[in-house]
Amino acid sequence: MRVLYFSRDYTTHDRRFLLKLAQSCHDVYFLRLEDDGIAYETRVLPKSIRAVEWRGGRKPLKMPEDWLRLMPDFCSVLDCIKPDLVHAGPVQSCGFMTALSGFHPFLLMSWGSDLLIDAHQNEFWRWMTKYALDRSDYLLCDCRAVKNQAKEIIHYPEGRICQSSYGVDLAEFAPGRDRLRLKERLGWKNNFVVLSTRTWEPIYGVDVLLKAFKQAHAQNPKLRLILLGGGSRAGTFRDFIQKHDLKKAVFQPGMVSHEQLPDYFKAADLYMSCSYSDGTSVSLLEATATGLPVIVTDHAGNKEWLKPGKNGWLAQAGNSKEFAKLLLHASRMTPAERSKMSWGNRQKAEKFANWDVNFSKLMDFYERIETRFKKRK
Repeated sequence: MRVLYFSRDYTTHDRRFLLKLAQSCHDVYFLRLEDDGIAYETRVLPKSIRAVEWRGGRKPLKMPEDWLRLMPDFCSVLDCIKPDLVHAGPVQSCGFMTALSGFHPFLLMSWGSDLLIDAHQNEFWRWMTKYALDRSDYLLCDCRAVKNQAKEIIHYPEGRICQSSYGVDLAEFAPGRDRLRLKERLGWKNNFVVLSTRTWEPIYGVDVLLKAFKQAHAQNPKLRLILLGGGSRAGTFRDFIQKHDLKKAVFQPGMVSHEQLPDYFKAADLYMSCSYSDGTSVSLLEATATGLPVIVTDHAGNKEWLKPGKNGWLAQAGNSKEFAKLLLHASRMTPAERSKMSWGNRQKAEKFANWDVNFSKLMDFYERIETRFKKRK
């Protein structure tokens, strides 16, 4: 099939999909809606993936009116490429544009927060969400929470939903020593190291994480934090770290390469995320595959992966005191307790988060779509 993969930006998650699609039998085109200026992914597109040149994909496009202005150009792209399938998401941007175009077959891909949060912003966003869902032929989602939300909005038919956690490369993300020797280089060999990998945007609650770390660090000065990433709140976070005299306890390496990312997980003793919204978080899967205990927000998507006290802990969104309390508890675990949790998380990742296995489910879904629409013709 000739497939048009239409996404909001070019992120690491997009590249993961495109890399697998490049290995398939399909002829794949990549259409990028915006470039918001953050280098989410610096690697070039996988070989055989064809980037589409158009008026979009060159600057930030944050509002629906920005996307709607590109509709004539988007329709021209469809006329030029003549895809057999459009695979588009998030729901209210690329998905909504595809729905407006009237193109079929159309596989709508949810990115989690588009249905869990964005769909409820206001009446217009609710209408865009329903419009895109109504006019899609199929839906791809990564967890039950997202699937159930879609079914609540329009009673989406079960048979047209492909639910599969996106998964991780289990060879890349695995327990072991980090090649960067981060603890040694930072002088943190005798410290308990917490890792955060979420982007510095309001939805990811990194401000809550910093407040929780400050509170826990006041009681346990041996705590350390690796704060990866960047984003619009960079200035605010750096001011917070400076104001509370945490510079020696917080390492801020910025956006690191994908090749280095597994080593940061291996250097940590715990993964923590205070995000306000998650479907199946790939960062969480990377942590569990590495065998890290985790503290994450008490969302339905996270609950599908965690049993509190068994392989991690759940805290209420926005509650820095609760996160701090759990962080202190985790830092006081014995090596045997930590080892048991590590083994359990790795086993769960091997069973449910294997990207090679989970992607094959999507390829089976592609075949179903192709067969169904060939019959229609």
